[in-house]
Amino acid sequence: MSSTVVKKAIVTGITGQDGSYLAELLLSKGYEVHGFIRRSSSFNTSRIDHIYQDPHAENHRLFLHFADLTDASRLVTLMNEIEPDEVYNLAAQSHVRVSFDEPEYTGDTTGLGTVRLLEAIRAAGVSPRYYQASSSEMFGASPPPQNEDTPFYPRSPYGVAKVYSYWITRNYREAYGLFACNGILFNHESPRRGGTFVTRKITRAVARIAAGQQTELYMGNLDSVRDWGYAPEYVEGMWRMLQLDEPGDFVLATNTSYTVRDFLQLSFEHVGLDWEKYVRFDERYLRPTEVDSLVGDASKAADVLGWVPKVLTPRLAQIMVDADIAALAAEGTRYVDTAETSA
Repeated sequence: MSSTVVKKAIVTGITGQDGSYLAELLLSKGYEVHGFIRRSSSFNTSRIDHIYQDPHAENHRLFLHFADLTDASRLVTLMNEIEPDEVYNLAAQSHVRVSFDEPEYTGDTTGLGTVRLLEAIRAAGVSPRYYQASSSEMFGASPPPQNEDTPFYPRSPYGVAKVYSYWITRNYREAYGLFACNGILFNHESPRRGGTFVTRKITRAVARIAAGQQTELYMGNLDSVRDWGYAPEYVEGMWRMLQLDEPGDFVLATNTSYTVRDFLQLSFEHVGLDWEKYVRFDERYLRPTEVDSLVGDASKAADVLGWVPKVLTPRLAQIMVDADIAALAAEGTRYVDTAETSA
């Protein structure tokens, strides 16, 4: 009787929004998942606590390792120990506005961290399939709709660092024959989105205002146009890229456009409130250089991957507001949403 071969996957950034959903997906498909987390004096695993098991349990398949993309030798050691079949690089300093305040750190982690990971794969002599989390922020000032052939014109240190990661991934694919894919993901959100990102900032405020715990919400540019999708659907696209016969680069997006103002209106209307009564302008939230419009064309992903998003921005806003209302009602207890994939 032959034993089933279990695939091993490394997920950097496993404690983030995308990392937690991807870990769930891979575990559901029978993978052994190895997550890289940075050492901290406080617990930062809240997004994956619900899937973490006793390491001594018989069917335990989620393992966490202390590692940082600034520590090259540690990355090599773990590649040798784990010998992964797939590597998903989701780790980064991922906040665009913060990247203006910490450009060097952003370049070191988001940009050079990628080449350290790729070099660790080479140094360890392993040959996993590799996924690089690229970003629509690479397009920056290039007019929409943006697809795989749109020129890059980044408008932030974060976008610049992601362009480096994109091209170094392609270079390793072409120079060393590495099965490496870039997923150029447009904005994708969920109840697990960090509270400083604009969509979650809005939905958390809506929940608090509806509950009488907050009276105002301070915002920056309301005219920015974005293509917002639902994170659990996007990690499915990541996985599909690494199941192809040949590697490639893919845009994942909904091909729909909404302004920040639209997202405000959708979120407040869901609880029967007029957003204009509560929102105030604060120039501190403006970026030194703005990205006016990011709207993706994911035709290639639909044709090659069979990936078509179902949850669009209006439904996404409702999901996030409902989750934040539930979290507030639970008085701070952790809310774990169900991955809803139908509009």
